[in-house]
Amino acid sequence: MENYFSKEDRAQVLVDALPHIKKYTGKTVVIKYGGHAMISQELRQQVMEDIVLLHLVGVRVVIVHGGGTEITEMMEKLGKKSEFKNGLRVTDNETVDIVQMVLAGKINKGLVNLLGIKGGRAIGLSGMDAGLIKAKTLDPALGFVGEVTEIDKSPIEDLLDKGYIPVISTLGCDEEGNIYNINGDTAAAFIAGALGAEAFILMTDVPGVLMDAKDPNTLIAHLKISETKKLKEDGIISEGMIPKIECCETALKNGAEHVVIMDGRVPHSILMELLTYDGAGTYIEKD
Repeated sequence: MENYFSKEDRAQVLVDALPHIKKYTGKTVVIKYGGHAMISQELRQQVMEDIVLLHLVGVRVVIVHGGGTEITEMMEKLGKKSEFKNGLRVTDNETVDIVQMVLAGKINKGLVNLLGIKGGRAIGLSGMDAGLIKAKTLDPALGFVGEVTEIDKSPIEDLLDKGYIPVISTLGCDEEGNIYNINGDTAAAFIAGALGAEAFILMTDVPGVLMDAKDPNTLIAHLKISETKKLKEDGIISEGMIPKIECCETALKNGAEHVVIMDGRVPHSILMELLTYDGAGTYIEKD
């Protein structure tokens, strides 16, 4: 294969990344990992490479993951039909067991293993571990779907301080021992806020906030959170983007410095966002 870049070009790329590395070294970055980047094996490898690179240059990376597609597939294998209300999975006793098995087991440990193969030091957690994510019933009609009531950040910070990459599955619990399935974006937003993250990255299957939802070239690269209200009123922010913006508001209100909604289908989009001037999505900040 022809090499299009000289050694000098490659060295310049590293030099150009230096100010960005200096900005994020020692800072916490929370990544909500999901969408196509989680399903595609090739993209999964690239995302883990990005995370390990950031980890090795001193960025305190926290991964929060869901796994809706895998949960649905496992339920089908077990002969159980998935039911949704307002986009949320109805979670009865049997379903919450399946969710726990898939999220805290198969997916979480698979990511921990892959990060290790790539050269990172990762430890998997669920929101049930040490009461990390405390929750209550969101809506009785949904069963064991949880609403976050409190984040205990100490288990995460303990791992970060010891040089690990925490990988968190979005299960919560209450004081009675009930286990809850929690929306991944929402849980990640609360975790980013609790940690005072320098950046909260939401990996999605769209480029970011678009002026025209059908035209990826209309990306809005930078927003103040207050500006999103008018974009909602004008119908520019609509449908599935509304709950993502609400998660941005949650993260910023609770302590995160800025949020990025980005397209996880783009290879190495995390590095493009954090280590280049151009970025890779919609950057949203406080007023």
